[in-house]
Amino acid sequence: MATVLSEKERALIDAYWRAANYLSVGQIYLYDNPLLKQSLTKEHIKPRLLGHWGTTPGLNFIYVHLNRVIKKHDLDMIYITGPGHGGPGLVANAYLEGTYSEVYPNISPDEEGMKRLFTQFSFPGGIPSHVAPETPGSIHEGGELGYALSHAYGAAFDNPDLSLPVSSVTAKQRLDRWRRAGIPTNSWTPRATAWFCRSST
Repeated sequence: MATVLSEKERALIDAYWRAANYLSVGQIYLYDNPLLKQSLTKEHIKPRLLGHWGTTPGLNFIYVHLNRVIKKHDLDMIYITGPGHGGPGLVANAYLEGTYSEVYPNISPDEEGMKRLFTQFSFPGGIPSHVAPETPGSIHEGGELGYALSHAYGAAFDNPDLSLPVSSVTAKQRLDRWRRAGIPTNSWTPRATAWFCRSST
């Protein structure tokens, strides 16, 4: 069984990943000039930035490889992401796949649609900076690391043949620091419950 990607597969995966990253960073930073046809100016940049760029490339990297595995093995899969402000990555991938434009025809797969995609992100009357119910395919509100595990277990119990990769470890160190400092977080209980579910499966 071949385990090494071909040069063509690597090139396609890299191109998709870079496109998802561009769409993600565009949502966070750009108010106008989505294809950078003009020299970038202050007027093209959003005055208030929300979203975590640091979270997004990793989520996009996982997403593109999960797509490869889904296609190769014809899998039923839902990717559940816990990091809250990684929303631009999931929205970017839904847009690249065409799903976003199917659900929201005004966010068309062209320059004007890309401008709307960028402008609406974390903007009044637009969409949140995290994965939310209006994100196509979402069953989980991003930003709740423990709930990501709980939702994955619930989905698996409901459909045992469903593959459910979960990304929720990015903030483990932060949660540990909060716990040591005595700062409460509503994520601990569902996270603990989800980990206890491990022993019952």
